[in-house]
Amino acid sequence: MPDTAMTLAAFQQLIRDRYFETDNARGAPRTWLWFCEEVGELAEAIARRERGEPIDANLAEEFADVLAWLATLANITGVDLTQAVHDKYIADGGPDGTK
Repeated sequence: MPDTAMTLAAFQQLIRDRYFETDNARGAPRTWLWFCEEVGELAEAIARRERGEPIDANLAEEFADVLAWLATLANITGVDLTQAVHDKYIADGGPDGTK
């Protein structure tokens, strides 16, 4: 575990700093396909875990990949994830109902 927690904003900026030029050139539609592929890999890792296969490291990697590709999509479409989360889930008590 790292000594200090990383904020969502810091993570989004890290992804922007490392990958924005390439990601932006690829564009949102092709990046969406990469994101979906990573979600599929996460689904496979969860399924293996449910079958009792010891793959905790792979499961964590797939969660990290999905988060990174989500940050990539947010970066190339101009969405500030911290602001989006705040507006949707924190401001005014968050949405009604269940998630």
